[in-house]
Amino acid sequence: MKKIKTNYLEQYDAAADADKFPLVRRWLDTEPLPFFKELRENRPILVTPECTLVTRFDDVTEVLNMPKIFTVELYIAKMGDYLMSHDDDALHTREKSLMQGMLNRDDLPQVRAMIAKIAKDILDGANGGIEVVNDYCRMVPAILVQDYFGLTGVDRKDLIEWSYWNQYDNFHNHPFDLLTEEKRQYIIDHHNEVSKHLKKYIAELLARRLLAVKAEQAKNIVFSMWYFLCKLVRQFLGKKNDTLTDDIVTRMLRSNFAEAVDFDLKRVGFNAGGLLIGAIETTSQAVSQVIQYLLEHPEWLTKAITAAQRDEPKEFDAIVWEALRYVPIAAYLFRKTASEYTVGKSTDRETTIHPGTYVLACTQSAMFDPLINENPDEFIPDRNWYHHFNFGFGSHECLGKYVGMVMIPEMVRQVLLKPSLKATGSIDYKSGPFPEHYELKWKN
Repeated sequence: MKKIKTNYLEQYDAAADADKFPLVRRWLDTEPLPFFKELRENRPILVTPECTLVTRFDDVTEVLNMPKIFTVELYIAKMGDYLMSHDDDALHTREKSLMQGMLNRDDLPQVRAMIAKIAKDILDGANGGIEVVNDYCRMVPAILVQDYFGLTGVDRKDLIEWSYWNQYDNFHNHPFDLLTEEKRQYIIDHHNEVSKHLKKYIAELLARRLLAVKAEQAKNIVFSMWYFLCKLVRQFLGKKNDTLTDDIVTRMLRSNFAEAVDFDLKRVGFNAGGLLIGAIETTSQAVSQVIQYLLEHPEWLTKAITAAQRDEPKEFDAIVWEALRYVPIAAYLFRKTASEYTVGKSTDRETTIHPGTYVLACTQSAMFDPLINENPDEFIPDRNWYHHFNFGFGSHECLGKYVGMVMIPEMVRQVLLKPSLKATGSIDYKSGPFPEHYELKWKN
């Protein structure tokens, strides 16, 4: 295979050991596609002093398919006992299965219609212009978190802040992020502070919602003493009686599980919090970046606007997912090696990775691997969905994947339906990992 002619590896090899990973970090953040292309061609497994990068599709999927060897140990200190901090054990399998049942895929047409209405109402009220990150990209999923997931009775801005700091600490505060100690502690302190409020809120939410569920159930039996007792308790606490709807928190509380299933109120609380943390900031980043990508590529913007006006969303959605191949919310998934393993065995890239090594499975690079995507450098919608990594891969694939598959494109679609849409500048990340400010305007 012909070697490509760029100079990333020349610069890397010439650098002092202390400067090697800072170079890699900068290229990951600012020019990942050409950097990954050179690595795939010339050094597909790059061993740095800080971590090891794996860039080819076969090696990325191999790593992500072996969670007992390439673990999410780094999640544990950040997530506690949430299912995503468990690797291929009983709790992870059990709770992910239960939550996938609660997030019933039969709901998706209803969820998409809900998103369309929420999004349209916000944009229609914006009077021809909006700061889209905070007033739209974060606000739409925050409303969904309340209306569909069921995290009601709290200010949406609190939900957004809780999601933000959890995401920041969980996924952008690790040794390979090269932050100052002061910045690391700043993120940890904010995460710890919002977690106190989130835990208190979840406890209160479950207490009042459980009373409402028990009252509802008591109405269906001959003896309704529990129902009246619940009403009396709520009156004593000064709480209004909840009107139950079919949201995910209520579904969990309405469901009866045998003791051996081990899905008690504490586990319900962990999973209710997980719904929030995974929904807002990730969606906001994906939607913001796709909008900017399309506005910067007029040919595909025109095609996307045409597709957005059709009732059938398949063509439009394919454009969105192809755009996210170029501007994903993360260029890699990180793991920590638990036991020695040789990646790329019996090939010229064979590399033994030792226990304790941080591994960056470069999922964006894998999406540009010519092994699985023909003409990978061309923008071609409707590529094979199974070769996307936008929701992760393997046992830790995103729990809310199918909700995201309708929410993200529908939010982009509603924006592109606005006439003469334009941006007044680029996304401002304010030196952080997330979009923070992006102004859009259109004709009313």
